Amino acid sequence: MNIPEIISKLTLEEKAGLCSGADFWHTKAVERLGIPSIMVSDGPHGLRKQEETTDNLGINESIKAVCFPAGCATASSFDRELIRRMGEAIGNECQAEDIAVILGPAVNIKRSPLCGRNFEYFSEDPLVAGEMAAAFIQGVQSRNIGTSIKHFYANSQEHRRMSSSSNIDKRTAREIYMTAFEKAVKEARPWTVMCSYNKINGTYAADDKNALTDILRGEWGFDGFVMSDWGAVSDRCTSLEAGTDLEMPSSFGFRDRQIADAVREGRLPEKILDNAVERILTIAERYINNRDEKAVFDLEADHELARKIASECMVLLKNEDCILPLDKKADVAFIGAFAENPRFQGGGSSHINAWKTESALSYAAEKGLNVSYCQGYDPLENESDPALIAEAVSLAEKSGAVVIFAGLPDSFESEGFDRSHMRMPDCQNELIEAVAKANPNTIVVLHNGSPVEMPWVSKVKGILEAYLGGQAVGGAAVDILFGDVNPSGHLAETFPVKLEDNPSFLSFPGEGNTAEYREGVFVGYRYYSAKKMPVLFPFGHGLSYTTFEISGITADSSVYTDKDKVSVSLSVKNTGSRSGKAVIQLYVMPETKCEFVIRPPMELKAFDKIYLEPGETKQVSFTLDRRAFAYYDAEAEDWQVPTGYYTLAAGLSSAELTAKTTIHIEGRNFIPKEITPDTLFGDILRINGAMDIIKPYLKAFGLDAGTSDDGAMGGGTAEMIDSMMKYMPVRNLLPFGGGDVDCSDCLELIEKLRDLLEKQ
Repeated sequence: MNIPEIISKLTLEEKAGLCSGADFWHTKAVERLGIPSIMVSDGPHGLRKQEETTDNLGINESIKAVCFPAGCATASSFDRELIRRMGEAIGNECQAEDIAVILGPAVNIKRSPLCGRNFEYFSEDPLVAGEMAAAFIQGVQSRNIGTSIKHFYANSQEHRRMSSSSNIDKRTAREIYMTAFEKAVKEARPWTVMCSYNKINGTYAADDKNALTDILRGEWGFDGFVMSDWGAVSDRCTSLEAGTDLEMPSSFGFRDRQIADAVREGRLPEKILDNAVERILTIAERYINNRDEKAVFDLEADHELARKIASECMVLLKNEDCILPLDKKADVAFIGAFAENPRFQGGGSSHINAWKTESALSYAAEKGLNVSYCQGYDPLENESDPALIAEAVSLAEKSGAVVIFAGLPDSFESEGFDRSHMRMPDCQNELIEAVAKANPNTIVVLHNGSPVEMPWVSKVKGILEAYLGGQAVGGAAVDILFGDVNPSGHLAETFPVKLEDNPSFLSFPGEGNTAEYREGVFVGYRYYSAKKMPVLFPFGHGLSYTTFEISGITADSSVYTDKDKVSVSLSVKNTGSRSGKAVIQLYVMPETKCEFVIRPPMELKAFDKIYLEPGETKQVSFTLDRRAFAYYDAEAEDWQVPTGYYTLAAGLSSAELTAKTTIHIEGRNFIPKEITPDTLFGDILRINGAMDIIKPYLKAFGLDAGTSDDGAMGGGTAEMIDSMMKYMPVRNLLPFGGGDVDCSDCLELIEKLRDLLEKQ
């Protein structure tokens, strides 16, 4: 279609109408001009296509589809290609069901383990979240289906999610909460972006022109359309002008009339409306022109893929005495209701109507394994049932090994509300304690969307974090437990010992409609490493049935400028007896302290997942650009790399960094943005050539011939004078100058320094 020509033929009312939904899931059509309606669908880990007779809240049952692992699980794979394949499968299902855009991926940062929607989100780390999102988007869009990366941005809680303001400083916003979106937008070019419900520093995300237009489109080059989260628009004309093109769902004509009236009255430039319509029609045309009407999807094949993905995501947290893998001939007890009816997805808008559920119990039976079972606990209750525990203990006592399937029930975590604690149900904790006492060969498999406290961690020999692994989670867990799959997942989030250890504990979820992000950039492992605080399981942690050795890390030089790219290489060897996959993590650690910015002691800047046969060695290479060493300077509104030494540390987790090398980067040190009477001499001296200008004025302090006698004011007189000068503002030339300078001298010095600053 000729979009500019079509826009010229649209009436004002028609253009306004195209900027809101026709109903809960469809955009509007304009039949007289051949403009089609397209359908969007919830995601992001499966197709949630609502029946055509959907209710207004969109909570009716959706069509049967395959439920893939949720974001909490897929991020733990650290496997871009695997997530891309998942995206391809979901994209193919969308083509078969005539869905133009799937609403995902969800990349919001896991600020607190209590966020009710953490199961959908990838990580506490923006690099991992961004890389996983980019891979998913590339996979889906390779099938000519659009994605809607969400929720832009600083949406890290469900409490008062439609009214709360995420109050966050610019540096933290850029380094932590925007970076995942930036990476995905630049690398994968999603067709659409969904703005979040919350306010950001008092402005609704849908109304945030700086974020939606200046940054998203201006800096990052996004060329698709922005849609609102469902019901996220407060002021339609303000949001349209800010960059929110499509309001969802339908407002039944009310918002459309607001837009048309604003244009007619001159309060809203029609060009802004035209731009929004053009972006919406461009995406609709992209889908229509690439519609594959012959597309079909194989539910069984996608189920098999879902199991493979789940097995690659699961994290072996503990394996004392190599209790795993289990002998396939052993007498094993499966205990816990989740062994029979696993919890494999979260509640809310991402809930998939799974066509099939594969439990660990049924899959073990299919495999002919010698497994017995008892329920152990009621998944709908918090309190223990003594009879169920007694039955479990009895079974445990006569079994060679016990696997307890436990975790969080639906009532503990879901979209719409946050958790109030990190505990599992009391009945499950008591069951684990009792069974572990009865049988020392106890393993726990966890089904949960976010970290839990483990008071029994030292009493069990094995812990397998299955997360919410999709409809095939049971089979995937059995494959790992009995050794058909070597576990290779690594945690994309830290498991703290207790909730109170979390950096956001004192300010989450906030007071009233205000959520203060007081921990700043110290989210997750950035905080725990800075505090040297013990954690239950560190970020990046994951065990294998084999072992790996990382060595020989080198950089292609030892000295760089902040414009150079740094090439890093290292060796990885499989030192065990079976094949496996290693997740190599590369962290940047600033070694030179900068007084102008407080930085985390370590940040993940690259990772790769590689397959190795026993005894095999491979070389792994990474390339780091200046952003890997930079922080965001809010005053300069730019990324800066301070001059100094940086250690490049590689390992298998944030707490297991076994290969290190140090480089020096000549960057840009802090210089004042402007010179005022309050500017400190120490800051001024960072400007090249400033000393030559300042030197004549030092006579006023009696420093033209050097510092005062070393002992005149104590043993540290020289150091004291140097420090006093460093932190002395220009205006203090007057009171400390002994009458040798006046206001005109101060103004003269300031003007000279301003001229010098302009030349930098």
